[in-house]
Amino acid sequence: MRVGRIAVDGRVEFAAAVSPDTWVPLSSIGLSYSDLPSLIADIGSVAERVSRTSAGAVPEGEVELRCPVVRPSKILAIGLNYADHARETGATPPERPVVFAKYPNALNDPFGEVAIGEPVTTQADYEAELAVVIGRRAKRVPERDAYRHVFGYAVANDVSARDWQRADAQFSRSKSADTFCPIGPWVTTADEVPDPTVLRIASWVNGEPRQDSSTAQMIFAIPSLISFLSATITLEPGDVILTGTPPGVGLGAEPPRFLNPGDIVECEVEGLGRIRNRFVRVG
Repeated sequence: MRVGRIAVDGRVEFAAAVSPDTWVPLSSIGLSYSDLPSLIADIGSVAERVSRTSAGAVPEGEVELRCPVVRPSKILAIGLNYADHARETGATPPERPVVFAKYPNALNDPFGEVAIGEPVTTQADYEAELAVVIGRRAKRVPERDAYRHVFGYAVANDVSARDWQRADAQFSRSKSADTFCPIGPWVTTADEVPDPTVLRIASWVNGEPRQDSSTAQMIFAIPSLISFLSATITLEPGDVILTGTPPGVGLGAEPPRFLNPGDIVECEVEGLGRIRNRFVRVG
């Protein structure tokens, strides 16, 4: 199932896709949720009602897709999780996951605008990533049980301010500016993604291919990340793990190719959709 948030008829609400191009607003089948954790807790009812009726179905062309992640307790991100990306940035591939926080204020719509320029950053960069959405509370979870705690997957752009990233001792500020975490276009439930370790992941800037790799190239796979993180940090339903980006980012070019206002970045993960964001000068 694909679960998303849509803007239709002046309201924003959760919806479920009943076909590749049709959405059912959950209010039309008697359901309403204020945040993603609430929906996750009741996903059985959602699936059952959607299977019985498509009342109120709306063509995708008549809705605006919004960020499907609402009020996560945390967004945890993994740095340098593709060996070639680590090398292109001048770093040594890590021996254990590099973890940082990306704060919820950074969440952005899958087709929203990303604000850059002074005073935010003059060295904005893109990072296409596979996002993992947690579905069950995870505390000290062994790798063999990790997938049982996954609700679904989405596409994310871990937008980064490289000037602040170099200036600070840690990554969080450079990754957490408002609008710096577009996610979407929806969340695909885990049962529809039989093997998230073999998905093509790619990005484009103004239509030019920049990244093209596979999640098979991750240094630390999803079970390893969930086990590592949950050893010390309890993961709650609705939390997001950004699993790292492959090579091809602007920082890795010679000379670096940072983003400018007006640039359009697209990120895609095979089978999970594509997000598209215009970068604009901060107001």
